[in-house]
Amino acid sequence: MKTVLAIQLVLTLIFGNFTAFHVNHEEHEVSPPYAKWGQIAIQETKKKYPQASIIDYLHIGKETGTDSSTEKFKLWLRENNKEFGVFVDISFDNETEQIIDIKLTETSN
Repeated sequence: MKTVLAIQLVLTLIFGNFTAFHVNHEEHEVSPPYAKWGQIAIQETKKKYPQASIIDYLHIGKETGTDSSTEKFKLWLRENNKEFGVFVDISFDNETEQIIDIKLTETSN
């Protein structure tokens, strides 16, 4: 984008206001490939712990198998004066991305 702005500046300096040079500088956010699964992990955690606040989120990684894969997350929750972690494993079919299983495991660390 800096290169485009530099070119635009040079053209303006050379040709003054006679140029009809316009560039759309719209930026697009790119979501990570696990974003869809992260949203599901958050939804499922909120269902199981409706009174808790999710205060942190970590994508641990993906385990890829031949037919299915598992996206792994750790969410950190606060409920009343207690803080705790919840591991969320979402297993899904590689071809259809249909969810096979969602496992939530509470942890103290």
